[in-house]
Amino acid sequence: MSESTAHADLISEAARARRWLCDVAAPLWASRGRTASGLFAERMTLDGVPDPAYFRVFVQSRHIYSFAAIGRMGWDGPWQPLISETIRALIAGARRADGFYVHRLDIDARPLDIRADLYDQAFVLLALATAGKALAEPRWFDVAEDLLDTIEANWSHPAGGFTEGEKDDPRIRRQNPHMHLFEATLALAEASGRPRFHAFAAMIADLAATRFIDPATGALLEYFTDDLAPAPGIEGRIVEPGHCFEWAWLFERLGASGRADAFGVSDRLTAFARSHGICARRNVCINEVLTDGSLHNDKARLWPQTERIKAAAIRHRRLGSTAEAEEAARALAGLEQYYAVPTPGLWRDKLNPDGSWIPELAPASSLYHIACAYAELAGG
Repeated sequence: MSESTAHADLISEAARARRWLCDVAAPLWASRGRTASGLFAERMTLDGVPDPAYFRVFVQSRHIYSFAAIGRMGWDGPWQPLISETIRALIAGARRADGFYVHRLDIDARPLDIRADLYDQAFVLLALATAGKALAEPRWFDVAEDLLDTIEANWSHPAGGFTEGEKDDPRIRRQNPHMHLFEATLALAEASGRPRFHAFAAMIADLAATRFIDPATGALLEYFTDDLAPAPGIEGRIVEPGHCFEWAWLFERLGASGRADAFGVSDRLTAFARSHGICARRNVCINEVLTDGSLHNDKARLWPQTERIKAAAIRHRRLGSTAEAEEAARALAGLEQYYAVPTPGLWRDKLNPDGSWIPELAPASSLYHIACAYAELAGG
């Protein structure tokens, strides 16, 4: 296939994906998936019935991001009022007296689980970046600075990075919440232009390049000791190909802003994930391998498929190659397998090695991954 044909095909595929997101998924989550208190549904049955049991703060934050992305792609629904209502409900209901945000709310947007952890705080920062830009309200950037102050004052770790708060396994440290801090502060920097956010994002990028990424293979490690050495035993060898793609996408963005080593980091992460993390038979990105490339968990969740799309789409814009365009189209086809459910606009989440699905409700958290991938396909 020629470069021009591959590029044209990808544009057509991106337009089709955008129609599904804007015409099918967004109206469902904006109507059935809303509470009177201004929250979005946490999950729905595959028949489209929302579950009111709890509402995690990071999921509400992801929905704010998702509907801003959907709005940028041209959805003509009330995306700005939805974002405005939810960010206000989140700040009013989830913020603790010490400046951290709780883990879960109830259906009335009142605290249900008051623990705070780093992963949740990172997504609150992303929601604040999104709201500040989408609503043209810089005060949300000020709220983000307050939260960053709280994180740095209370959870800074002498070995680098941050401790994870009150709900995760204290035995290990993880790259994942740091990745989302990187994502959030990069978004804050891009939206606000404030030097503080640029510096914070650069600090996390340095941490990834020097501690989280295995120098021998270019693979992203997941679990670490207190001093950020790889965790002992098999834990310290686990690699999630989806996270390799996600970090590659972030480093591509950093490279576009001028960081000299960023594209090289992306190249190595992408090469490892494509070499060892794709099941060609099912056309999916699998959950886990080890640093030697051997399988560790060959189930395939929905979210790694979206990270595969994002990495290929952003790299195609930089490199302009047929190979990246074709990979983005393959990744989109892999993701769309997950949409075969009774209610259009929902999805399955976990694909077994034999091609069967784990029965469960559709998680709302996946909308963030899908919206981000489709926005990247549409041009970032």
